[in-house]
Amino acid sequence: MKNIKTAIIFSLLCIGIVGTSCSQGKKKNADGKKASHGKKATVSSASPAGYDLSNPVKYDMPTELLEISGIAFNNGDASTIYAEQDEEGKIFYFRPGDSKVSHAKFGKAGDYEDVAILNNQAVMLRSDGSLFSFPLTEVKAGQINNVKEFKKILPTGEYEGLHADGGKLYALCKQCAGKDHNKECNGYIFNLAADGTITQSGTFTIDVQKISALIGKGKLRFHPSALAKNPLTKQWYILSSVNKLIVVLDEQWKVLQAYPISGKTFLQPEGMAFDKQGNLYISNEGDKVTNGNILLFKYNR
Repeated sequence: MKNIKTAIIFSLLCIGIVGTSCSQGKKKNADGKKASHGKKATVSSASPAGYDLSNPVKYDMPTELLEISGIAFNNGDASTIYAEQDEEGKIFYFRPGDSKVSHAKFGKAGDYEDVAILNNQAVMLRSDGSLFSFPLTEVKAGQINNVKEFKKILPTGEYEGLHADGGKLYALCKQCAGKDHNKECNGYIFNLAADGTITQSGTFTIDVQKISALIGKGKLRFHPSALAKNPLTKQWYILSSVNKLIVVLDEQWKVLQAYPISGKTFLQPEGMAFDKQGNLYISNEGDKVTNGNILLFKYNR
């Protein structure tokens, strides 16, 4: 009895003086896990708000688009997907789910990486930083005659991401000469005139060190494959095939969240686009045993 009284008095003194119990060991959370003494950056939940990255609708691509890379919509209209593949100077167009696709040839064979649609013009990005523009009306006519080439308009480097938004074109460098991709990633902004003329407009940077902190890595050599702007949230999404990541940023390019993606679902993700309903589309190159595909992630409000 004496020992019990002593224990009770000791506990009451602890609560009164310290404001907590005097139990030994580390404090635990409600789920029974040990609490952290410091605030450590962690990866965000499995998917961005409104999406389930583990539950896509899959559209297999025909042989011509085994190496599908970039994809785009015209003003967010999901009835027609525009796409290109790595090796041929062709722009493809089709309805989601079509087993056959149409195309029009705009240039010579080359390493084309992305496509954007703006002001009734289609713009193609070649990996060396060259841009090609031509009227969208000529695409569905099947004969493209008025192509403007802007050879290496971007600084020396390798490029895979191009997107059109708010009357501007945005290009993102995958690997640029003289740039430390452990620290930042560089982007470039262009104006596109009604006649297809492209002129430089500005630049932006992505803080790679913030991405590293979010995924708990000391260093991350970030190599983006695609970028697109969510029309509902106005947030930028950046996709990296090499790093198997989707990064979400605000309108001023401030990094907000990072989401690791599964290599089983995303074989080789190279392209990304949103339709006007906020649905997210990601294209994947195929391999010897797997078709290329486009994965649709429906937006759930």
